[in-house]
Amino acid sequence: MRVLLIEDEDKLCEFMKKGLEEEGYNVDVAKDGSSGLELAFERSYDIILLDLMIPEIDGLEVLRKIRAKGLETPVLIITAKTSKEDIVRGLDLGSDDYLTKPFSFEELLARMRALLRRSRAKDSFSMEYGELRLDPYTRKLFISSREIDLTEKEFMILEYMFKNRERPLAREEIAKYVWGERVDSTNIVDVYVNFLRKKMEPVSKKRYIHTVRGIGYVLKNET
Repeated sequence: MRVLLIEDEDKLCEFMKKGLEEEGYNVDVAKDGSSGLELAFERSYDIILLDLMIPEIDGLEVLRKIRAKGLETPVLIITAKTSKEDIVRGLDLGSDDYLTKPFSFEELLARMRALLRRSRAKDSFSMEYGELRLDPYTRKLFISSREIDLTEKEFMILEYMFKNRERPLAREEIAKYVWGERVDSTNIVDVYVNFLRKKMEPVSKKRYIHTVRGIGYVLKNET
């Protein structure tokens, strides 16, 4: 699971990032609204944790721009503001839930799990492409009626391709989504794409994962 944390308080950022990574999340941090928007538009995230009081572009404006762009990523507002007006405005602009500082880490995890469950339920109906269907619950791929078991990394690569279907993806981009900052080489992407092809191509008459020379890969429904 990839998390975008947009928060400018250094100690809170460090605390949340460390705790979430210990729980198995991959976390990107932005300290201001501009860099937060840049990351939100460039990469695919499972959830965004958004502070309202951030520099450059405030949290409400970040939220408005995210929704105006058509991104449906769950957004959990984290705020020191106690004004109901700010919270209501955030909900009206498209946030999915909010937490008021100070909060316990256990409560943060519980709110995140609830939003991610809702999001996965929504995604499970839409992750189809051509004769492919990716099931977020079982972590399995179906080609027509044939079931294919995937490893966790294979699933994450294919999930990212589904979310960005027909858009060429750089190896570095795929590597960051699947392994975060812990991978030193993008060659590992080639290895796992090769694993996926060996599982998919004997079952389907089409080659869905295409190499884009000099860039990486694209999921495309063509022979």
